[in-house]
Amino acid sequence: MDKHEAEKEIQKLTEQIEEHNYKYYALSKPAISDFEFDKLLVNLIELEKEFPELVKPNSPSQRVGGFVTKEFQQVKHKYPMLSLANTYSEEELNDFDERVRKVVTEGLEYVCELKYDGVAISLIYKDGLLDQAITRGDGTQGDDITTNAKTIRSIPLKLQGSGFLSEFEMRGEVYLPLKIFERINKEREDAGDEPFANPRNSASGTLKMQDSAEVARRKLDSTLYYILGENLPYKEHYESLEHAKKWGFKISEYAEVVKDMAGVHAFIKKWEKKRHDLPFDIDGIVIKVNSFRQQQMLGLTAKSPRWAVAFKYQAERASTTLNSISFQVGRTGVVTPVANLHPVLLAGTVVKRATLHNEDIIKKLDIRLGDTVWVEKGGEIIPKITEVDLTKRKTNSVAVEFPKECPECNALLIRREGEAAFVCPNEKNCPPQIKGKIEHFVARRAMNIESMGSETIDSLYKAGLVNTIADLYDLTAEKIIPLERMAEKSATNIIEGIEESKKVPFERVLFALGIRHIGETSAKKLAYHFKTMDALEKASTEQLLNVADVGEIVAKSIQDFFSDPHNKKIVERLQEKGLKFALGEEEIALFSNVLEGKAFVISGVFEKHSRDEMVNLIEKNGGKHVGSISSKTSYIVAGENMGPAKAEKAKKLNIPLISEDDFLKMIEKK
Repeated sequence: MDKHEAEKEIQKLTEQIEEHNYKYYALSKPAISDFEFDKLLVNLIELEKEFPELVKPNSPSQRVGGFVTKEFQQVKHKYPMLSLANTYSEEELNDFDERVRKVVTEGLEYVCELKYDGVAISLIYKDGLLDQAITRGDGTQGDDITTNAKTIRSIPLKLQGSGFLSEFEMRGEVYLPLKIFERINKEREDAGDEPFANPRNSASGTLKMQDSAEVARRKLDSTLYYILGENLPYKEHYESLEHAKKWGFKISEYAEVVKDMAGVHAFIKKWEKKRHDLPFDIDGIVIKVNSFRQQQMLGLTAKSPRWAVAFKYQAERASTTLNSISFQVGRTGVVTPVANLHPVLLAGTVVKRATLHNEDIIKKLDIRLGDTVWVEKGGEIIPKITEVDLTKRKTNSVAVEFPKECPECNALLIRREGEAAFVCPNEKNCPPQIKGKIEHFVARRAMNIESMGSETIDSLYKAGLVNTIADLYDLTAEKIIPLERMAEKSATNIIEGIEESKKVPFERVLFALGIRHIGETSAKKLAYHFKTMDALEKASTEQLLNVADVGEIVAKSIQDFFSDPHNKKIVERLQEKGLKFALGEEEIALFSNVLEGKAFVISGVFEKHSRDEMVNLIEKNGGKHVGSISSKTSYIVAGENMGPAKAEKAKKLNIPLISEDDFLKMIEKK
């Protein structure tokens, strides 16, 4: 395929992908399967790799991420992002209505919308293309998160249809769907990290991540709800949203126009219970005056518009009795207190247990057995105790003491400096830690050993057949068949699954080892950087810190793991059994260490490679890509339109500027 043919094919694929994105997100009417959609995207990415000069800034391929941003630039909002005044009762809403009617005497309508519990975002479009995405910040200025916003598939990179202004601003909310939130928390627990408290915090943290590829993997979503611009051709807010939907924006399907406060109150009551059935969190309802002319008449205060208000639902809570506290030991040894409650109905589900997180929370609440407690659902997901009803406390109650010993193996608990959790250090002999490590090892995203569930692992452990992950590879069907509820076919499937796992690539083997703080993404980066398990095992702190997103805590965790004789023995046994402990020869052929110890800043637009490809070339050749210039920067690869501020800073710090060709000559030396 020549360049001209490639350009036509790229244009065709781009139009197809944008059309299917529009049908999926704006119309909620997908026309093809996820598999077929992904195939179109893969074809586009492969074609753009072959012809990098044809890549456009708003290509659908940008949604997969890959850019690393070390510092988010502050941008001043053209129109301040004000917050809404909050109300909590019908009386307060009626007061709002009275204030509006003093100015608007006829033709008043309200638009009622769900108040998504996410992160506010401002999207700037120029000539139908996404130009910039900015967080709310302090309302006057926010962070430029354009690179990360492009990974959110419900945010159009190029608008559909016609009729939009040459330049305008679209505001909305970025949020994390509940299913995705649950998946991320599972992954964090697998890596030995604390789960996120609620979807909103998780969405906020994701938007500010430095690696846009990781942002893409988390699958944020969005809903857009307000247009701003000069000389808008619409008379009403609801009408403008209907047009925005035709342009490809994901507009909430739940908004309604009502004539008066009776309609507003009916909308609020309808969603008070139905909100628990939604696939995302809301924390209230937003009420807006529909007419733009009336909005202008009402104007703004210093903090909020006079034409809109938010009704906040009271966090649902229930009173119940604390029966007991269990202390659970996780895979990494962290001991978590769990409150066992008298069953109580809360937010549509029966709650029997609630997290108490750690000893500090227990002391802060001064919680005692038999107490009457108030329970809420944090972020509508995780039940938590928020308060003790001291008026109902028994006079003979005794403060809860956090155990000094592990409830499973009686080892003395430790508390690491700077951490709130108590940990059982007896990882080699503590049953839940042993079984937890094996469960992590066999999981689908790790070694993917099918037919090996928690019950089977428990049976194998109790029978003395497995005590470490390496023991799995000594199993035979004959050893397994005598286990309770184990048929010959099941035993054969397990052994075949164990044998098949020897084909799992190096990066997943590294993740499966269960090194604390090493999740899927960091395991991949470490594998690509060091290429072999042996090199990783021998890496110095300085070498580890040269890997993107590896800090001192992660580096120490890796070194602690490999310096432990018990772990070293397990790793040796796994290697002897034939697990992949290095990248394949074809993969390694693409790597070199010619840039080892050098840090590069990429700035501007390049002729032969996209920014993504430049980053990959740096990392595959042993270098480190950084987002901002400092005294530790070795080179700045300067393309067209490099910012004058960066050039000035480079000159001040005496950092060499090199061209794309200069850089390519450096790596050709390999």
